[in-house]
Amino acid sequence: MRIGYACLTVGVPNTQLRTCILKNANEMVLQGLTQSNLTALDHMLDYNIKNEIQLLRISSDIVPFASHPEVEFAWQELFHEQLVSLGEKARNAGMRLSMHPGQYTVLNSLTDDVVKRAVMDLTYHCRFLDALGMGSECKIILHVGGAYGDKKAAIKRFQDNYDLLASSIRQRLVIENDDKIYSIDEVLEIGLDCDIPVVFDNLHNAVYPSEQQKRESEWIALSSETWKADDGPQKIHYSQQAEGKRSGSHSDTISVHEFVNFAPQLPAACDVMLEVKDKNISAVKCILATAKIGKIEKLEEEWARYKYAVLERSPQNYKAISSLLKDKSSYPVLEFYDLIEKSIGTISEPGKAKNAALHVWGYFKDIATQSEKRRFESLLEQYREGSATLQSLKRHLYRLSEKYRQDYLLQSLYFYDV
Repeated sequence: MRIGYACLTVGVPNTQLRTCILKNANEMVLQGLTQSNLTALDHMLDYNIKNEIQLLRISSDIVPFASHPEVEFAWQELFHEQLVSLGEKARNAGMRLSMHPGQYTVLNSLTDDVVKRAVMDLTYHCRFLDALGMGSECKIILHVGGAYGDKKAAIKRFQDNYDLLASSIRQRLVIENDDKIYSIDEVLEIGLDCDIPVVFDNLHNAVYPSEQQKRESEWIALSSETWKADDGPQKIHYSQQAEGKRSGSHSDTISVHEFVNFAPQLPAACDVMLEVKDKNISAVKCILATAKIGKIEKLEEEWARYKYAVLERSPQNYKAISSLLKDKSSYPVLEFYDLIEKSIGTISEPGKAKNAALHVWGYFKDIATQSEKRRFESLLEQYREGSATLQSLKRHLYRLSEKYRQDYLLQSLYFYDV
């Protein structure tokens, strides 16, 4: 089982994607943005390789406005060598890549222009994966679309328009159940009729279930029958409901216990795309929690990233985790993440936040300039008095981390929300 995440890599330096507004999208700007985004993708791949993440959904915005009808930009030719190199890196690492066009890519629209734009967008996504040299197992995920008051006609329109797509797109396209219009049984019927692989989405199924009463494991098994050898291993989308948010909203993080209870029903050869706010952070968590052979060193590496974020919220849990990891012959992964989740879910109090900031400041107290020291002391005092935010204090520490190249801190999730 491979576990991955979608689009953005959070808490990792040099992985941010950039874009612009349409009126500024001239060739020079787009060339600079695309170069920056491909470099960011390269850093994402390096991070994934280091953390044994073998599943990644690439953002549709990797080449800004690439499918816009008013924008002409020869990105494939300009970045040919870099794209080939990125694809080779992913393949050598056994990494499966995918893309997921947005909500405005609607193949069964009643409006011809919308369908035309959908085809253009699918063409771009296909060309990007082709430019990387990725095989047919690297998919483009799409929702069926709208119902428009006549679901039967809408399904027929999807099928007709699908048949008109280029074969290069059809061999990459997969469809998933959504949380409002097309339930898993309907999507399975379309998939079987059109020979399209089906992605089962567990949260969408919970929000908009089929009228047929089946367990998740049964829907997963039925979906697996739509995947052929050339399609690669079956994929599913997994997410958890965010507390207090509208039905279908993705959680900030994946609850490790909930995922560990879900995982046993999955086939051994199954790829799980996590849809969650903290992206790669949850991916690493779920990979370590389901590892057949766990290594304490992996938890220690994770603890190095979490420790100041935990200290900021719960010094008690900070001490508990430090004690938990002392036994080098153990692998207390569930206990570890249980304490992490409890800590991260706690609102930071000023006294605890100040204590954590002073710990981080310890990296700079002997190397910072007098001006930087005065600035830190001023922000700390202002935060204590309530006239400055914790964010402003942490932003100052982050800038110092960048200036003095404190990689340990730059990798820390202490700065996750900065």
